[in-house]
Order: sequence, then C-alpha cells, then structure tokens
Amino acid sequence: MNNKTIDILDVLHLRGPNIWTYRPALEAWVDINDLEDFPSNTIPGFYERLTAFLPTLIEHHCGVGERGGFLMRLREGTWPGHIMEHVMIELQNLAGMQSGFGKARETCKRGVYKVVVRARHEEVSRAALVAARDLVMAAIEDKPFDVQGTVDHLRDILESVALGPSTAAIVEAAAERKIPSIRLSSGNLVQLGYGASQRRIWTAETDETSAIAETISRDKELTKTLLESCGVPVPEGSIVDSAEAAWEAAESIGLPVVVKPLDGNHGRGVSTNLNTEAEVRAAYALAEQESSDVIVERFIRGQEHRLLIVGGKLVAAARGEEAWITGDGQSTVMQLINSQLNSDPRRGSSEAHPLNLILTDPADDPRPVLLQLERQGYTTESVPADGVRVLVQRNGNVSCDVTDLVHPNVAEMASLAAQIVGLDIAGIDLVVEDISRPLAEQGGAIVEVNAGPGLNMHLKPADGEARPVGKAIVDHLFKEDKNGRIPIVGITGSNGTTLTARLVAWLLHLQGNYVGLACRDGLFFRQRQVNNRPSDNWERKRQVLLNRMVEAAVFENGAKTILSEGLAYDWCDVGVVTDIAEDDVLPTFYVNDADQMTRVIRTQVDVVLPSGTAILNADDPRVAELAPLCDGAVTFVATSAQSPVIVAHRGTGGRAVYLDGDEVVLADATESRILLPEADRTAAEQLAVLSAVATAWALGIGNDLIRAGLESFAKQAEHSPA
Repeated sequence: MNNKTIDILDVLHLRGPNIWTYRPALEAWVDINDLEDFPSNTIPGFYERLTAFLPTLIEHHCGVGERGGFLMRLREGTWPGHIMEHVMIELQNLAGMQSGFGKARETCKRGVYKVVVRARHEEVSRAALVAARDLVMAAIEDKPFDVQGTVDHLRDILESVALGPSTAAIVEAAAERKIPSIRLSSGNLVQLGYGASQRRIWTAETDETSAIAETISRDKELTKTLLESCGVPVPEGSIVDSAEAAWEAAESIGLPVVVKPLDGNHGRGVSTNLNTEAEVRAAYALAEQESSDVIVERFIRGQEHRLLIVGGKLVAAARGEEAWITGDGQSTVMQLINSQLNSDPRRGSSEAHPLNLILTDPADDPRPVLLQLERQGYTTESVPADGVRVLVQRNGNVSCDVTDLVHPNVAEMASLAAQIVGLDIAGIDLVVEDISRPLAEQGGAIVEVNAGPGLNMHLKPADGEARPVGKAIVDHLFKEDKNGRIPIVGITGSNGTTLTARLVAWLLHLQGNYVGLACRDGLFFRQRQVNNRPSDNWERKRQVLLNRMVEAAVFENGAKTILSEGLAYDWCDVGVVTDIAEDDVLPTFYVNDADQMTRVIRTQVDVVLPSGTAILNADDPRVAELAPLCDGAVTFVATSAQSPVIVAHRGTGGRAVYLDGDEVVLADATESRILLPEADRTAAEQLAVLSAVATAWALGIGNDLIRAGLESFAKQAEHSPA
C-alpha cells in the first residue's frame, strides 16, 4: 500500500552559526515516505496547482541561478523535501519575514531529508514549516488550500514576536557596523555587543537614559518649569483639578488654550485651539480620562513638529499635518473620512503605515474627532455642503520630514531642552509656524520633551526623505573605533578540547582579564566555578556573553551542540580545532563518518574574523585541510618541526607552534622557545598545550606570561584533577 505522505520527524532551532549558514535557521527532518518514488514531474497537475497556490515562486532562482530557476526544477522533477524548502521560504516572505536562504539535503536513510530555512523568528518559521507541508500535500492530492489565510496567520505571529520598528531600526544599524545583538526579552529590550563592551536599548531608550530624566519628562509642568528657567520658550499654563478650574485658568491665560493630561503621551487626550467654556469643559473631561492631573496652556499658533535629538544633536525633524475633508453635498462626514482620508494607502492600523486610520465609530472611542466635529457644528452623520472644508483632526500624525528646513536656532533650543531634562535621546515637540525661522521671532514654543520617542515617523515619513535615525543612535552608543566585541575563543574537536579551554582561560586570567568560560567542566567566571554541569551548550555560553563583567570569553563547542543548537556567538577572534577522530560520529544526527564530521567541525573555522586566527592541528590531515576556509590568519600546531604542513606553512611566512623536546617553539620569521613544566603528557594533553600556547600567542599574550601560566596551571592541576 502506498504511503504518499510527508511526516515531520524532528525540528531543530539552530540559534547561531551552524553547518548551513551564519544566521539562525530551522532544520526539519522530514520523511517523504513513498513520495521518494514520485518526483514532481510524475504527479499529474502538481506543477499547475502549486504555482496557482504560490505564483510568486517564479522569483526563486534555486540552484539554477536565474529567475524561474525553481520552477524549472519542478518541471524537470524534484522531491517534496526540496519543494517544502521553497514553499516555506515563500510563505515567510509573503508574511513579511524575508528568508532567502534554504537547503534540502537527503540523509543516509531513504526518504528522510533535512530541510533548512533561515529563521529570523522561530515561532513564525515553525508555523511556516507545517503550513508548507500541508500546502505541498494539498497540491499533490488536488485539494484546496487557503493561502491568504495562512499568510495572514503567519503575519499575525510575526507581529506578535517581532521587534518594534524603532528597536528594529537600531538593531539593523548595529548589524551594518558588525555589532552583534542579543534580544533579552520577548519585548524590545536588546543588548548590543558582548560582555563588558555591551550597551542596552529599549526602543529609543538606552542604558544612558536616566530614570530621573524620564520621570521629569513625564511631568509636563516640571519640564516646563525647568525649561523656562533656562530661557527656553514654553507656553504658560497651570494645573487644574476640575472643569470649573480649567475654565478659570483659560480665562486667566487668555483664549485660545490647550487642555491636555499632565503625564500623557502620544497626543492622547489633547485638545487644542479651544475658544469657549463648553469646549474647555469638554476637553477637560477628555484629558481627565488619561491622567489624574490636567494642564491648561496658552495655545501656540502654528503646526506641531517633532525634533529627534540624539547625543545633543538634531538628527531628524517631522511636521504634523491637519486632517481635512471636503464636502460634496451628498456624503456624510463618516463617508468622507473613509473615502478621502482612510483610503490613503499610507494610513493603516499596523506599524508599517506612517499614518493612522482616523476612527469614526463611537464604539472605538474617537472622542477627539467627535469633539473637533462638534465644535464646527457637525456629527459623523452630517452632510457638509459641496466644497465646504471640515477639520477632522488637528493633532494628526507628525510624519512629514522637514529635517533640512530646521533653523539652527530651533535645533539649538531643542538640544538645550533635551540636556536640561537630562535625556540622551529625546523627542522634542514644538509648535511653530515656520520651522526655518527662530522660535522667538515668531512666538513659537517647546510644548513637550519625550523620553523613548518613536522613530517610525522618521523611518517611514508620509512625505519627504527617510532619515537614518537608527544609525545615529548606534553611533551615539559606539564610537567609530568600537564594535561592542570582546576577545572570543572557540574550541572544538574530538580530543583535548576541555583542557585547551581551561588552559586558555587561565592564561587570559593571568593577563588580567575577567574571563568567562563555558566548557564540559562547567561554567566559570574569573576562574570561579558557578555551575559544575557540562556547559558546552548554547544557554550557558549566552550567560557568558550577557555578563557585563566579562572582558574575554572562552567556549568549548562540541559537535553535538553545533548540530543541535549552533554557536552562541556570531564571530570569534580565535577558532581552535584540535583533531577529528575516525570514530567520532553522531548517527542520531545522520553524521556517520569522519568526513561528515569534518563538515560539522569546519563551522568553528568559518566564523573566525578576518582579523582573527584559526589554530589548526597540522598532524591531522582533515583539520589541516580546513585552513583555506579561514577568513583570518592560520597558525598550525604539530608535535614536530618536520611536519610537512608546518614546513610548507613556514615557507610562506605563516606561524607555527610545535614541540622540540621539552620546549614549545613559537615560530614565524624568528623562533622563540618556552620550556614546558616536567610532566608525563598524553598525546591529547600535548595537543591541548600546543593549541593553548598558539591561542595565547594569537591574542598577544607574551612569552613570559605564557611560561608562568603553564607552570602555575600544572601546579593547580595537581590539586584539582578536573
């Protein structure tokens, strides 16, 4: 009986660099059962049904290297594992999560394939994997499939797990500068950099953003007092606790006025240009629902502007636009809003839209809109006369870029306001008729100073040029010569890796570094064991990179960890490969011989920085053959200077470390020698010592310190066999 099904046997989330790619990926083991005998060109109508489901598959180049390449493979005949790979990629792309990388490889077991796809967010990729299997089966079995519903579901998952646009812009700008990032929560708390070189962001707040400054910015009256004391123009006003007091304050200040919540944000509960007692009372009721305290201020004529200040400098500015409709004598206000405003493709409910929808359904609580209409004598069901313009929203989206128009005096005042409050990143709200003229000249004023300002208005303005505000924040956090990195050593191989890791960590410790070490002996910080369980796994290594005290990190990477989780870091300064034993196999991962294991181990060499070094065992041919794969320098280690690999490498000016009797020789253009402490060493121990010495040399540790480190480590080992 035929079993034409696709079973997902297991799914691995490779969270770091792995045997497939430098990026996080999802690796699924799928069994196509009897479909192994039915490539795509043998299934009647399959091609037509699949391309009808996903016509955008034509954009996939596949191995052919040209548009339509994958469809060519479909017509020629390919198998469901490969097809699932491309369907999974396309479903993620359609949902808004770009995933161009994918692989499908058969294993030693008939019908079982490894399907690998780039996974920016695990939750989305897992759902896309199941959907891809179901879609392919629907095309095989000639059954319906709800593609749009599936894409919408994936998009919903993505929106629930993805970083917000402000945080994402900063993270992407950090990536452009090769600064690594680690998401610290399910929200927008992100670490940029590793260990002691790290910085933290939370949307547009940083670890330099003062809690006191943020508290001040939330208190609008206190903010105004501080700004006014330093000569920054602000609108006069007072705090009120009742509608009656609000009207009294308005009469005292002089109409028109603004009524708003004292500690509100995002424009909620703000009413402007109020000219009557009824309007002031209604506005007070609106503001009171947003805050226990309400402020009445003088109305400043002009348009709202938002200036983004980063590190005391203006990096972007946007202007708000009032929202108007024009009557046609037939349509209601609600109909005109939908046809003239909400129909604008720039408006929407997601963060991808620079303009918000203007809500008019009373169930959606659009009080500011209703209040604005009421002041003009309209309701949502009124029919304005033909040609009559009606103001719907005065405090509309601030989303029109005007950065190049800002007068230096205005930029200076905005920067001063941020400094007075104490914010390293601030959104300065000001009202002015002409942003290209000084504030005092036209009676403009700064009305708010905001911590954690949204960046989307500058990233995706409704009009004008997008501004690289994420880059400005990254450049503020990391000076030009800094990349947030600490020295990282990664060690892998079949033998001697734990001893190598312990010895390297010891040498770095003696140099004065606060060292984090994760190896099979446990987790260590500054030589103090904090966990005695094997720690050559992803979670333990991430603990090292999260520790703000760690100045250098050493990791032992077992083949199983590389296969099941990937590396915990993106790049390293030194990558060590000790050896690859003939019997080192992992059949549960379909790794059944030393050649397959070599492809696993090479991952450590692939991630060596161009400025870094790979330490390779010249006595192991498989390890030595990894040298051309390294982007950085290579130092070979061997038990003898006569090693052919050592001789050839030194002939090209390369570095080598080898044994000569009781001495370790460090050789490049010259030679230096380090006498080894007396001890009987196994071959694995000799290899570990050579690898550790070569690593220390690559990290710039001097010979005298290496010699002292070897002696003190040997004495320490006598009392601590582990």
